[in-house]
Amino acid sequence: MEIKKTALAGTLESSDVQIMVSQGTNGLEFDLVSDVAKQFGEQIQATIEDVFAAYDIQNAVIKVVDQGALDPVIKARAITVCQRALDQVDQPQWEVL
Repeated sequence: MEIKKTALAGTLESSDVQIMVSQGTNGLEFDLVSDVAKQFGEQIQATIEDVFAAYDIQNAVIKVVDQGALDPVIKARAITVCQRALDQVDQPQWEVL
């Protein structure tokens, strides 16, 4: 699916993650800012990639600012940002959960 609009989900509060997505042309391009990127950067990216694959989003620029979020929080924020970017807020894909 193609990104219809730039979208944002999450906050910059402790134990949260903020994800912003916009249209891209070269696959999934990540910009990850996190104090724990060395230890958990690959896992954060993999969690987000799994959600984007479930929504069949193949091209996007993804900016992630992690404040120590746990995996379920990252997944929830990724689902939210995908629904907003695809303009599907009123028609969630429950199978993604």
